[in-house]
Amino acid sequence: MDVIDRIATELSVHIKQVSAAVQLLDEGATVPFIARYRKEVTGGLDDSQLRLLEERLGYLRELNERRKTILDSIQAQDKLTPELEYAIRAAETKTLLEDLYLPYKPKRRTKAQIAREAGLGPLAEALLADRSLMPEQIAQTYVDVEKGIADSASALDGARQIIMENLSEQAELLAELRERVWQNGILQATVQTGKEAQAEKFKDYFEYSEAINKIPSHRALALLRGRNEDLLALGLLPATDEKEGHERCTQRVAQQLNVTDGTKPADAWLAETARFAWKIKLFTRIDLDLKQRLREAAEREAIRVFSSNLRDLLLAAPAGAKTTMGLDPGIRTGVKLAIVDPTGKLLATETIYPHPPRKQWDESIAVLAKLIGRFQVNLVSIGNGTGSRETDQLVAEVLKRHSELRFSKVIVSEAGASVYSASEFAAKEFPELDVSLRGAVSIARRLQDPLAELVKIEPKAIGVGQYQHDVNQVQLARGLDAVVEDCVNAVGVDVNMASVSLLKRVSGLTASVSENIVAYRNEHGSFTNRKALKKVPRLGDKAYEQAAGFLRIMNGDNPLDASAVHPEAYPVVEAIIANTGKSIRDLMGQAAFVRKLNPAQFTNEHFGLPTVTDILQELEKPGRDPRPEFKSVEFKAGIEKITDLEPGMQLAGVVTNVANFGAFVDIGVHQDGLIHISHLSDTFIKDPREAVKTGDMVNVKVLEVDVERKRIALSMKTNVDKSELGESKPKRQSDTKAKAVTQTKSTSAPPVNAAFANAFAKALKK
Repeated sequence: MDVIDRIATELSVHIKQVSAAVQLLDEGATVPFIARYRKEVTGGLDDSQLRLLEERLGYLRELNERRKTILDSIQAQDKLTPELEYAIRAAETKTLLEDLYLPYKPKRRTKAQIAREAGLGPLAEALLADRSLMPEQIAQTYVDVEKGIADSASALDGARQIIMENLSEQAELLAELRERVWQNGILQATVQTGKEAQAEKFKDYFEYSEAINKIPSHRALALLRGRNEDLLALGLLPATDEKEGHERCTQRVAQQLNVTDGTKPADAWLAETARFAWKIKLFTRIDLDLKQRLREAAEREAIRVFSSNLRDLLLAAPAGAKTTMGLDPGIRTGVKLAIVDPTGKLLATETIYPHPPRKQWDESIAVLAKLIGRFQVNLVSIGNGTGSRETDQLVAEVLKRHSELRFSKVIVSEAGASVYSASEFAAKEFPELDVSLRGAVSIARRLQDPLAELVKIEPKAIGVGQYQHDVNQVQLARGLDAVVEDCVNAVGVDVNMASVSLLKRVSGLTASVSENIVAYRNEHGSFTNRKALKKVPRLGDKAYEQAAGFLRIMNGDNPLDASAVHPEAYPVVEAIIANTGKSIRDLMGQAAFVRKLNPAQFTNEHFGLPTVTDILQELEKPGRDPRPEFKSVEFKAGIEKITDLEPGMQLAGVVTNVANFGAFVDIGVHQDGLIHISHLSDTFIKDPREAVKTGDMVNVKVLEVDVERKRIALSMKTNVDKSELGESKPKRQSDTKAKAVTQTKSTSAPPVNAAFANAFAKALKK
């Protein structure tokens, strides 16, 4: 089965759809462009299908390249048989392909190879072919001191090495045993001797065992991290009953050697050879393979979770074009302040010191009131870091004392703000501005438009992933970049307002072309139509085709330039205008009228029904933003730190991160609490994302508080049994029953027991 056929089968779509998509990708088209503007060509494949197609295309092409290399290598050795060639061409995974290549792969000089050079190959073959032979007796004829074979025992050991190596290179046997251990194997973890104190963060794995194919991704990555730091020892058992598991696998290897009844002279020797082959060769290889399989599966899931959270964060509701004040809270170093206009342009900065040790409370209120009044600030964005609730109180006091001021205050996540502040982009944007003040600018802008601001930060630094530093960094970067690209193009970009960071995420635009767009805009003024983009240096026809539909020009010459209608489809709109007798300005936004139009009436050989339908929907709501309406959460007054919490309290919060075992929620006490998956809904759910996503505002009830360990357990269930409410007093460090959790810098996540009140999952690294 070739690449196109296989992908079509996996996606359950027609071969023509896959073939068309692959051709477009090979021609340089991006996934967002294909998904939006080439629906007729691909038969309506959506962005999710296209992303999977793109990923599988890369994998299968790499597989085919490796397949060719292997075939050429074996052919050069003059060992390629028709059966082997068929098996290699039929191999569907890289693992199976490498299994088949193993016997022919150039390798270092092994014991088996030394035995073959000593002439012991015929001895191994004889014992396999005729089990009636007496091993010691026939081995005596191969004794040759000059060749290093001192006695019959040495001869038999050499023959055994040859047989063992042959067994370890039998692809079908290896695959069968590997899958058997994957289905039945148990992974065990123990703390390295003498490292109990150093490994405290992994204490839930000091005596741990679980079916290897059932281990969740976050737990697998924690275990592997503990091993990599030489704090945990990981062992694999072939089955729950270790002895029985090894015996069954040994029996299967013996069966491969045709050892059945054990009545013939060579049977005992061959059975022992099978046992050695399993323990020394096969199981050692399988142990490595399955731990790698566990890691790869865990990494894929971790990247999926990170990508999902990132998408939710990037597509969070924007507050809109309003004059905004950003406050980056601090205690000793003061609160950094920045004001930006509706376009994000910096208007003013300041540093105030309302908190200890300076305690300039009244002076700070006066400064804030003066600046808010002077610049007519509509929104105050407060970072959720250290001192955020104290700063929130300060802003509330401004509202109380100055009723003439009209503004709203919102606490926002400041994740990644410090990364932006110290970035090269921030240095270019604000070369004269202190690094600490740049963070306040970012906090203000991310309230106006989270997407436009967060694209300036490396996705990994935004902090909505789990074990992100433990996964394959290339795959992580590729996955997150795809999410950012999809989000940016789904929303669209105002080309006269966008930064280079935002523009370079637009379909078809590179960093250098984006810089040229901004430079051209600065020199010649705002673009008045999409055609003017063609004047930008190095923005060629292909880049224009890919990008034009996602770039918006507000209040330009042509109203369509502010919509998602691609310039290539403007003739369709012209046909609609001619048919209806209405001008484009009369059509756009007239939902009732547009809905009466028949899309099929305006199709032609170039634009089919999907494209015309999309055009009419865009005319109905031109430039529509897929993001939700902006709302803000008000944290409960008087609840500012973890010691203020009591079991049973009902609070408002915002979801900051979603993991496979639950969701973390900011409730305004500088410490996120965890809603375990069993407390996210009144009904059973398999995935926390069925109930919440990052950025959601939720109402929660406090279940349990562990002040000493800074852990908070929350619930979203309608009715919480009183027996599930724990204590709020500090717990002893040794109290192993304290299982309420919060999102901390812990690097481990333990198994989840059925009794939620007694065993919550540990937090992910924030």
